[in-house]
Amino acid sequence: MSSTIIDSKIFGDMFSDAAMRHVWSDENRTAKYLDIERALAKVQGELGIIPKEAADEIVKNCEPSQIDWVKLKAKTEQIGYPIIAVVNQINANCRDKLGEYCHWGATTQDITDTAAVLQIREALALVEADLKDISGSLAKLAKAHRNTPIIGRSNLQQATPITFGYKMASILAGIERHRERLQQLKPRVLVGEFGGASGTLSSLETGAMETQAGLMKELGLGQPLISWHTVRDNFAEVGAFLGIVGGSLGKIAMDVKLLMQTEVAEVFEPYAPGRGSSSTMPQKRNPISCLYIHANISVVRQLAASLMDAMVADHERSTGPWEIEWVAMPEIFCLMSGALKQTKFILAGLEVDAAQMRSNIDMTHGLVMSEAVMMGMGPYIGREYAHDLVYDICREALKQKRHLIELLAEHPEINKHVTREQLEGFCNPMNNLGQAGVMVDRVLNSIKN
Repeated sequence: MSSTIIDSKIFGDMFSDAAMRHVWSDENRTAKYLDIERALAKVQGELGIIPKEAADEIVKNCEPSQIDWVKLKAKTEQIGYPIIAVVNQINANCRDKLGEYCHWGATTQDITDTAAVLQIREALALVEADLKDISGSLAKLAKAHRNTPIIGRSNLQQATPITFGYKMASILAGIERHRERLQQLKPRVLVGEFGGASGTLSSLETGAMETQAGLMKELGLGQPLISWHTVRDNFAEVGAFLGIVGGSLGKIAMDVKLLMQTEVAEVFEPYAPGRGSSSTMPQKRNPISCLYIHANISVVRQLAASLMDAMVADHERSTGPWEIEWVAMPEIFCLMSGALKQTKFILAGLEVDAAQMRSNIDMTHGLVMSEAVMMGMGPYIGREYAHDLVYDICREALKQKRHLIELLAEHPEINKHVTREQLEGFCNPMNNLGQAGVMVDRVLNSIKN
């Protein structure tokens, strides 16, 4: 029986992704505990810290298929942590009490934290792949619509013409920064933990640092400079990173939602029969994926903040803040996987109506070209005076419901300086796209594979 959106049989694959749910499952987490205990025994056996015979026996019995889940649950509830319960089962399965050497010199938090880092590594690989796909889709849209005019919008009002390619390239540049951030945070985050009770490895008389180094090499993780049991900036950074990635996905969803409005109708989520329909209004085409993105990333931001609460930990081993991560980290990743999946779906099949984009530029009868007119007249009558004059003419154009160029051509302060042909050039959206194409090309040329 499921009771959360993430694990729901109905909603689970809409709010999250199956591969990400597996990463944070009980089965995978416990498998990571076993991977670490196996690697620890192997390294300590090679270093002569524990008998080689014991190491071989422990390695042989660190298999998920040997876990008794009923016993693991019961023991975890009794103790409060699962690691001892896992070690008990490994020990019990080993012959001749050789399993007593399992977990040699380690503490519960060493195994728990290192397992979480292994899960984070798997989870970030999924995020990385999704960001690459999103980048690819945005790049295709930016390239295809490099010169497709669309009205820019400021405070939800029509501003000046841009291109749809520019709009997509602007978002693409942000996604590329996220991909760069991900590469930069990996060396800080993908670092294991092996410090013993208070972090000093006092439990091992000899070979302590060699064990730590060997263990991390075996697991493919970085070796910590010093134990980080209660210094949790690494995990908080992961949450913060995912939070700002979510912000970028939310930006995409917000713009698509607004562009899908009936009165705008410039882009649409991919069509599928019945998708986005209303139970009472057959004509509707709701922005379904956008809605799920918005919901997911909003919750992720709150959960990311809780990881910063977890940083306020007491002394060398904490009393509660640590467990915040157990609750928040899986949900952050799972909800982000859903938002990433929905974003990929939108961008891969986004429907773009270039004709409607141009129609919306023209709907104000030239008023959106007022800046171009002002700047064009500036050399003749001064920019500030041109601004005030064009402002008054725009108000009159609205009042008379006439095209801006007609009133401009009639005005004596204007027609004595420029011709009707010059005014038509000022009022042509395609002449006033600025450096949009140049900027699109710069973003496209900056993309890393």
